[in-house]
Amino acid sequence: MQDPAPERGGSARPAEGPASGGASWLRRVFEEVRGSSQLSVAPAEPPPVTVVAVERYLAEAGPPPAAAAPRFWYDLTLADGACQERCHLAPRLNGLVQRAHLRPGARLRLTRCSYLYDERRLRCGFLCLEALERVRGAATANTPARPARRRPPPLRGERKHYLPLWNNEDPYGDAWVAERPQAQVDVDVSKLTSLGQLEMTWRSRVHFHPLLVRVLHKSRLRYYGKPEKKLDMPYQAYFEVADGSGMMSMVLWNSLCPEWYNSMKVGTVLLLEQYAIKTSYPFKTQPTPGDSQMKRFATIEISLNVRDPPTKISIIPEEMVKPEWGLPEVKYRFITRSELDALPNNHSCDVIGLVTFVGRAERARKREHGEDFWLYRWAHAIDGTSDQPFILELFATSQPDVFEHIHPMTYLVCTQMRVVRDLAENPSSTIYLTTSNESQIFITGWHKGQPYTKDTKVKNFIQWTKTQNEADQMKKTVIGGYYPFPRPPNTFLKYCKKNKVESVLKALGEMGKEIEGLHYREHKRIAVQGIISAIRYISCSNAAEEASGVELVQKDTSQSFESSAMPKEDCVDKGKNTNRQNKEVKSFLGPHCTPEEQHQHQALLSKKSSVKRKIPHRLNTDADQGSASVTPVSSYPYFTRSARRKLGLDEFQHEDVVQDKNVQAVSDSSQYCTDREGMSDILETEETEGTCDSWQSDLWTRVKDKLMKYLHHSTIFPESIPRKFDYVHKDLLMQQYNLHAAVYQPEETRPDKNISEFKSASGLGYYEVTVLGINHDVAIDVAFLPLFCPEDPHLFKLEDIQNDTLLSCMSCISACQQTASGRLHDMFSLSSEIVKAAMDLDGKHVICILDICHLGDDKVEVFLSKIYQTVEPDVLDPV
Repeated sequence: MQDPAPERGGSARPAEGPASGGASWLRRVFEEVRGSSQLSVAPAEPPPVTVVAVERYLAEAGPPPAAAAPRFWYDLTLADGACQERCHLAPRLNGLVQRAHLRPGARLRLTRCSYLYDERRLRCGFLCLEALERVRGAATANTPARPARRRPPPLRGERKHYLPLWNNEDPYGDAWVAERPQAQVDVDVSKLTSLGQLEMTWRSRVHFHPLLVRVLHKSRLRYYGKPEKKLDMPYQAYFEVADGSGMMSMVLWNSLCPEWYNSMKVGTVLLLEQYAIKTSYPFKTQPTPGDSQMKRFATIEISLNVRDPPTKISIIPEEMVKPEWGLPEVKYRFITRSELDALPNNHSCDVIGLVTFVGRAERARKREHGEDFWLYRWAHAIDGTSDQPFILELFATSQPDVFEHIHPMTYLVCTQMRVVRDLAENPSSTIYLTTSNESQIFITGWHKGQPYTKDTKVKNFIQWTKTQNEADQMKKTVIGGYYPFPRPPNTFLKYCKKNKVESVLKALGEMGKEIEGLHYREHKRIAVQGIISAIRYISCSNAAEEASGVELVQKDTSQSFESSAMPKEDCVDKGKNTNRQNKEVKSFLGPHCTPEEQHQHQALLSKKSSVKRKIPHRLNTDADQGSASVTPVSSYPYFTRSARRKLGLDEFQHEDVVQDKNVQAVSDSSQYCTDREGMSDILETEETEGTCDSWQSDLWTRVKDKLMKYLHHSTIFPESIPRKFDYVHKDLLMQQYNLHAAVYQPEETRPDKNISEFKSASGLGYYEVTVLGINHDVAIDVAFLPLFCPEDPHLFKLEDIQNDTLLSCMSCISACQQTASGRLHDMFSLSSEIVKAAMDLDGKHVICILDICHLGDDKVEVFLSKIYQTVEPDVLDPV
């Protein structure tokens, strides 16, 4: 728990690591700003300092208009090699944290600081960061590993604790006790009451006899703090507890949550004294008990609080539990994958499986325009009873040590999962499982002592794993990247069934605003109207060039990453700057960028908006080209005979082409653009038969030079690509696909390996699709990433988009090409099927479903997920 009167001021303390020698620059700035007449200074030639921690806490309500005030504040811990200093981040710079420009390990220069006194306390104040500038390079070796072990409370206001950086449901900070000691108590059975007796007599009693119960279910934490409220620990957690008479809800309130939540596990036996009984909250979620015969007392609940009355809680060690106490055992509802397909929607079950895929951690906003987020990730797990995996949507369950360490090849147990399927509205949709409020997840290393280890189906799974070849399973494992699931339904009417069409559709011209409003790892799915006007295929080598070219500019942060301050759109009104995010970045970075860097960045932008021309399919004919290997038609997975004939698989010519692996970065972006333009000019006159690498409509040719706004969001970033899992580098991969930590954690040995060096799990490249606004004044480039994993065809299912002709063709042709050639082509063409599907949409109004996700800094991926065609004004049909 926190000290009665903990230190709030921002006084510096010595660094824990080896100091660089000399007086602390942070200490000098601290004294200088405090002695200034304006309580504000702009340090001359500030040296770089390192961000050690970024911590979030609930803001306090200010004077009206309170609606414009931020919901959360942030404190930063900075280190200069000689000491550490806690500082408050000016609220107008909150966006730098929310978009991961400012994170632990970053190096900064403080260009303006102020000092704020707390007028409600004596001799209490703190340093406030008003303007910052980022410095190139990672944290130095002498940066301390973490701040002080016992964290003082937040600097500003009267809050007593920090929140986790990216969600509200996880325990965070040293106030949360990891494990309460078990009590050595003598249980006097004669003084106990039962849950059944409580329900009958609670209205006539003020004080209640002790209860002896076992925890059967445990909910995630609920944080209910609000800026206008002044509760110290506004937390709540529900438990379902049982004795021999039945089951009842128990609620843990406020400051008891940090003290007891982690210790109250499923299966724990509790002795409760001095508790309260209250009427049940009617809208609480209800877990499904493993024992369907168990009686549930639903009218009342046990309330545990620090006062009124002060509850006394004792944990009874399992070895002291006596059979005569009659406490029920924890029972589960485990299913196998072969049983899943027969289960109805919303059915509750428990599963165990071997993880073959785990996606990156992403966030979804709880309320539109709010600052609270759900944290979730996707995973696949197999159990040997079916060739299909469990598809699992895992929301954070207040178990951050488990959630952040899910990786392929671990044994995963998920309890109280809910079946999600929609046979009535979308019969072809893939079934999956999602966590509920009472779900718990466990991975290898956490299974010992859990009650489910006695379950028959768990034992059967363990026996199956002993028959498996580890190397064979490793070949199928994938981690991270863009995961387009669940797919949109097959009609737009079903897509917007629960929403008004007017609120579902976004104007294409507002896409820039939608994108700049995203927070770090926030995922959104939006619908826009438009016209498919151009398609360009970009091979893996070219994709690497484009992404690395962008990164070259972004990483050149000694001059600050100026690319952040440059809008990702071409506007006719060049003088009007409405990009709020760019303003934040500029205030963060300051005015920097040499003319050469500006020219390089403009060259990259011009490359992305260059005229698309039909270019014939080119093959690499180097002398070291390997011998061709032909894959039998029968080896194509999951294509019917009619589908093969439609896609031309039976006549597919397999050519083995060697990719130039040395092309990894753009050494001269402007020269690359010039060369590509020249090549286009030469090849444009050549007649091609059947294939090209780009297509554009006649309408696009006429309007592309007259657009008022042209947004470029078709870049594929390294974080967007699913990677083959490498167990040797599992810690690096998990760190890459988790969210940035709140506290800097340097590794003893940093592997000299970049995420781009891990093998891609899918695809030869991707498609850039240009969508023209229906008023012909705005356009946007988006990406379509065909996902197909030859080692595990069930990972990215092609049939999910089979009713979408254009995207289906692009996915299937890419999958066939990848299956046919063991290696990747340097340039892949648009097939005649793709061109035909695109021409069928020429000039037609369509609805495009876009998946957008903020990857940190200024990296935002925008993927095309679905295309619906509008046939008549009020009639919507799938393409």
